[in-house]
Amino acid sequence: MKNKQKLIFVLLAILIIASFYEQGYFNFGTDSTTGDTAKLAAAYENRVSNLQVEGSGMVEKVLRDDVEGSRHQRIILRISDNQTVLIAHNIDLAPRVENISKGDRLEFFGEYEWNNKGGVIHWTHRDPATRHVDGWLKHKGRVYQ
Repeated sequence: MKNKQKLIFVLLAILIIASFYEQGYFNFGTDSTTGDTAKLAAAYENRVSNLQVEGSGMVEKVLRDDVEGSRHQRIILRISDNQTVLIAHNIDLAPRVENISKGDRLEFFGEYEWNNKGGVIHWTHRDPATRHVDGWLKHKGRVYQ
């Protein structure tokens, strides 16, 4: 009976750990970013814009919404030791990323625009006119688009 209880305990622990990992609570490895990090660094260095990128980073700061024109949720994301980007997520076209805070992992697929502060990633939503590739944000296992 003891072996059966141990096996159930181990399986339960694995399921709990897997659930936390899927939600972004664990970050295995030394690099907290994935995807087009080198592409983004080169785009910043060379002042490139209109570049479709995918990646992830750690939330440095959640800013107040930009409410001029289309409303945007704004998040400063650290994508490497040397670069942060502003995520400008249109909340008139997509749901707001819920319960996001400093230190959270955020994945993205959107369009990079150069600026002297590291750049902006926008188009993180579906395009209702279907003229632009759909983007998205992913936080704790949930996709926002």
